[in-house]
Amino acid sequence: MGEIEDGEVDQIATDAQGQKCTFICESASHGTTNDDKDNSHLMNAVFKNPVCKVYRFQTVDRKWMFIREQMAECTLSFNIPKQLMTLYIQEDMRRIQELKELGDLSPHWDNLRKDVINHCRQIISSYQETLTEINKLTGSSFKPSISKAEKYLEFIPINLHTQRMRVNCPRKTDAAYDVITVGAPAAHFQGFKNGGLHRLLSRFEAEKKNTAYQCIYYSPENTSKAKEVLTSISLLQPLISSLGDQLLHSAQQHSSESLKEALKTLSDKTEQFVHVLKDELVKNALLALYTARPGYVSKMNSAVCNHVDESNPTPKEDSTSTPPPLKRQDSIPHHSEYDEEEWDRVWVNVAMSLNCIIAMVDRLLEHENNNQEAGADPSQADVITSHTNGDWHEQLYPLVVTLKDCVNEVVHRARKSMAFVLLQEAACSIPQGLFLKQRRDVVFSQALAAVACGFVMRLYTGLDDKGFLQQLHTVGLIAQFESLLSTYSEEVGMLEDMEVGISDLRRVTFRIAEAKSDEPSDLQPTVTGRRDYYTVEVPLPREVFEGLPNEIKEGKPLHVYPVLFNIGINQQQTLAERFGDISLQERINQENFQILNEYYRILSEKVPLECLPRFQTQTDLKELLEILHQNIQIKKRKNVEILWLAGIICRRMNGIRFTSCKSAKDRTSMSVTLEQCALLRDEHELSKDYFIRALDCMRREGCRIENVQKNIRCRKYAFNKLQLMAFPKFYRPPEGTYGKVDS
Repeated sequence: MGEIEDGEVDQIATDAQGQKCTFICESASHGTTNDDKDNSHLMNAVFKNPVCKVYRFQTVDRKWMFIREQMAECTLSFNIPKQLMTLYIQEDMRRIQELKELGDLSPHWDNLRKDVINHCRQIISSYQETLTEINKLTGSSFKPSISKAEKYLEFIPINLHTQRMRVNCPRKTDAAYDVITVGAPAAHFQGFKNGGLHRLLSRFEAEKKNTAYQCIYYSPENTSKAKEVLTSISLLQPLISSLGDQLLHSAQQHSSESLKEALKTLSDKTEQFVHVLKDELVKNALLALYTARPGYVSKMNSAVCNHVDESNPTPKEDSTSTPPPLKRQDSIPHHSEYDEEEWDRVWVNVAMSLNCIIAMVDRLLEHENNNQEAGADPSQADVITSHTNGDWHEQLYPLVVTLKDCVNEVVHRARKSMAFVLLQEAACSIPQGLFLKQRRDVVFSQALAAVACGFVMRLYTGLDDKGFLQQLHTVGLIAQFESLLSTYSEEVGMLEDMEVGISDLRRVTFRIAEAKSDEPSDLQPTVTGRRDYYTVEVPLPREVFEGLPNEIKEGKPLHVYPVLFNIGINQQQTLAERFGDISLQERINQENFQILNEYYRILSEKVPLECLPRFQTQTDLKELLEILHQNIQIKKRKNVEILWLAGIICRRMNGIRFTSCKSAKDRTSMSVTLEQCALLRDEHELSKDYFIRALDCMRREGCRIENVQKNIRCRKYAFNKLQLMAFPKFYRPPEGTYGKVDS
């Protein structure tokens, strides 16, 4: 494929009367994916293999508008899942190491630990094998729909593409409209016989409570908290140590201002550390770990306690006597009654150590000020200096060492206690919970690749838009997923998977960084974090990065608010509406409207109206939201107005648009082309007589039929006449473009 040239024309399509009604320019696309020359280098680093079509349509005043439609693959289709799988493997390997470091456990708990470690190793082995196979692949940057159920590609999103429509209209400034098309994030290889993630997780949590006799049941919130504590202490411990060294360096330099700044940073991070560890979950887990040690004897029943049964679910009740004080070097006692207050003393020691450092710095700075004031009187200065106990570094060094020791002791205890919480969570989950974790990993990987693609495209487009950048770092962006799945048969399971995958994106933040170079490899986004929290870092060239607001340049986390709206439109949805159950769709739409509405409330409070894009449509956002809410409340079959309104609201709020069906090929193509023509009509005065012509033309000759060709090597949408009778009118392709094909 060569570089896109706007002037290359392969054919001109005319209507039945021979009138030049639709001008199509099909460009051979070889290198650039962007007609915005300023950002073409950025675009070409991430978006590949473009397909471009150009049309000419008539406006209401009989003038001509030119439309450039462009579709491209995205390197993130594979890059993001490969990074995620690497992180999954690293996280599970850390989990195994943490479980081993728990030390001696009673036979019951030791056997459970062995089971958990074996299952974790199986997952690691499976992920490593998958990663090896994916790394062998070269060439294409997307997974075709015919490969959606292949095991080694299950982490890769289906048919992920960007689509941009650029409009050149005589009566309005040029405009561009983007949408990301992707198959519904779902575990196709694992199948949907028992439903999708939402149903499976709900059922699993209920069953886990009933089978918790062999372990201590912790809620999903507690296990999430345990992972959060582990992550926080792994970040804060080395940071506090480093900041302590910086404080000593400032003391050695005898710099008052540097010492003040170093102390402030050290104080902030140490207080954050204490806040994280000052949690009842940590204290209770330490006691639970104590009761799981070999030879633990409960004073209530004088028996070796190897597990917690339903009649005695919390080991905390067994500790009734006053325990002897703990020795510092033995963080978890084995054969003495556990002192619950010992943990409080341990983390309080951290705060006391910090207070000693603060007091010493204050005293040193006070002496320094007195010396400066008495500088004019040498005899007075000698008296003051004689009261200063040595140099600053010598005074602070033992205090900083004590702080580090206290922090290390807290980390040692907390890490074991949280690892024990996660052991219990995993022990209650074997094997079903670990299989669900794999399913969730797969679905989230697909969803994250899609949202990262959308974020990058929206960022690149808005780099020169000050209002957009202000909104980005002040509030964040809405990511609106439009789904056309039915609520019948297997697609129910797909929708249940997709719902959880999209919801999990709320735990993702983005950061912008300065790229090491302008090479394409250095402009690829990177992922860091753990299963409960990920950060996607997007690098930009220096000259671009320097033009960003300070908040973004300083690494402020940028948030995305994912929302999902679903309306089934095919013949299976007809069956669901007449004979089945559409409550899943209704609940999803209602819950996600609340998220969208809350985002609008925050946006309207924090971002000036002029920061948002201007549209011809006069209806304000608040009224559009009210209309959307009304449509969600009413019981109307195949109410596609919900999708139309959600899409309009998303664009009005500078959001990222996504459209999905099972494979992002057929129903998605109908939706994308309909939305494009609606935008031409509402925003660029497309002639009413040309609306259907434009719609049919895009579906017959445009980028979406090329997408079908890429996926199944056939230029036919996978519909038949009987199926299309059930479709809403504007979602039906023109004659000759559909037929029975393998999809």
